[in-house]
Amino acid sequence: MADWFEITRRNARSVQTTIGWIFWDPGAVARYQQLGLPEGFAGPLGYIGSRCAPFAGAGREAVIASFGTISPLGIRAVFDLMGTRERFAELWAARDAAVLEGLAEHAPDILEPLAELGPELWPVVEQLPTIGRPLYAAHLEVARPDDPVLSGWHAINCVREWRGDTHWALVVAAGLSSPEASILHNAWLGYEADWLARSRGATEDEIEAGWASLTARGLAADREVTEEGIALRQQIEDDTDRRTTRPWELLGEARSHWFAEAFEPPCERLLERVDVTAGPNYQPASRLR
Repeated sequence: MADWFEITRRNARSVQTTIGWIFWDPGAVARYQQLGLPEGFAGPLGYIGSRCAPFAGAGREAVIASFGTISPLGIRAVFDLMGTRERFAELWAARDAAVLEGLAEHAPDILEPLAELGPELWPVVEQLPTIGRPLYAAHLEVARPDDPVLSGWHAINCVREWRGDTHWALVVAAGLSSPEASILHNAWLGYEADWLARSRGATEDEIEAGWASLTARGLAADREVTEEGIALRQQIEDDTDRRTTRPWELLGEARSHWFAEAFEPPCERLLERVDVTAGPNYQPASRLR
């Protein structure tokens, strides 16, 4: 009998890496600058703008609400700079062009699996529930690319957004604010103090408030996350995996194992690429504890 929990946990890492490397890709950043995003900020602002493009019509506050730990200041800045849905669509198209270019250069052996996977994964994606999952639902509505590699990439991105929306519902259910979630995640990964919260754009005041709240709940003491805090973060991770088995169940056991075997090797190289373009702490969802 298939262990869907373990299959989901294993494949979540490659899902995240297949998509996440583009967030810091120099080819993407250069394209964002050409569209008017400021040098030095084009990477993070381009990530926000391209990712939220299908949902941008809902407005900045809706995007802030759906983006978890990402700084509201950064999201508001993107809206101030881009303004219209058409401009956000330009970021989306620029990102797609960079995806095809970057994959061909840095992980060419992922191209064939992506093209093969798309026709199988889209019928799976279409069956995933949208309720309570706004980013996933918005991505699902976007027209699918004609390019088979990009189509497979977008199908995986839908799985990623579906899992992400599910994860944030669990974080909220645990009563955690964005800085609190970052502090717990940071400690769970063993990163240096407050790195993750700062990387998401949290201010020092927000971080201090997060520590104070966690301390009041017994999840931290003396600016250290307690065993109870680590246990809560592990529970959220476990619950995320338990509640996101559906795509793999629909894809089937044999193809789910094929996905792991086909995607893990190129994804390891894409993660090495993140080490170069951003640093070894970035892409935390892809990092092994």
